[in-house]
Amino acid sequence: MAARSNVPATIPALGGEQSLNRYLSEIKKFPILAPEQEFMLAKRFQEHGDTDAAAQLVTSHLRLVAKIAMGYRGYGLPTSELISEGNIGLMQGVKKFEPDRGFRLATYAMWWIRASIQEYILRSWSLVKMGTTAAQKKLFFNLRRMKSKLDAFEDGDLRPEHITKIATDLGVAESDVISMNRRMAMGGDTSLNVSMREDGEGQWQDWLQDDAPLQDSVVAEAQEADVRHGMLVSAMDDLNDREKHILTERRLTDDPKTLEELSQVYGVSRERVRQIEVRAFEKLQKAMMRIAGEKRLLAA
Repeated sequence: MAARSNVPATIPALGGEQSLNRYLSEIKKFPILAPEQEFMLAKRFQEHGDTDAAAQLVTSHLRLVAKIAMGYRGYGLPTSELISEGNIGLMQGVKKFEPDRGFRLATYAMWWIRASIQEYILRSWSLVKMGTTAAQKKLFFNLRRMKSKLDAFEDGDLRPEHITKIATDLGVAESDVISMNRRMAMGGDTSLNVSMREDGEGQWQDWLQDDAPLQDSVVAEAQEADVRHGMLVSAMDDLNDREKHILTERRLTDDPKTLEELSQVYGVSRERVRQIEVRAFEKLQKAMMRIAGEKRLLAA
């Protein structure tokens, strides 16, 4: 059984930006769990509902939440709030974590952490959602980074070649790039009840047009994303431990490892790591196609 830490398994209070440094200092006191410890704690929570085990899993990953949240500081929202939302996602990830699948909790939980933070940003940025489809959300969260790569910081609309480059790389329409760039340039929320004229006549809300997709479309897309994620998790079972680790570190993390780094871990050449990665990806594709076919047969 995993050894218990002497550090209380409770999340430190995060009262605002003033207490952020203290919070970041306090979460460093929680030890990082060894794989065996993590597995036993996850089994205790999964099989016996041990809340103390769940708390230890959460507190040992608070630093991961803070690291991910720091990457979203460019959206004008308090870092403390981003971390708080990320912690909620972490708790959801711990609740749904299945240790027998062979993944580390960090690999699984980061999906929940990022999703929770991104949804909070979308809710906070504008009363009219910045993006409702997966493509629009991808555009929203990648536009600043791509503009930085292109040195496209001039005021006003983007240059045509920049629009084309961003649209092509992200797989979205050029009109979506133009629209999103203009909306993000306007900043966050302003009241819809603000008068448009000095005499108080007319309000901005009078001109608001709701062009969002129907709610059933949004729900369908969310369900489809959940299905795809479930298929990915199931398909990973076809890989051995080394293939899982290499594929995860190369393609399923925010900060991918280099071939050189992984070659040192396994004591093989960079070319051998690349071959394992390619083979693992091909196996994953075949497994997902098989799973998709099985689902279609069941649905027929």
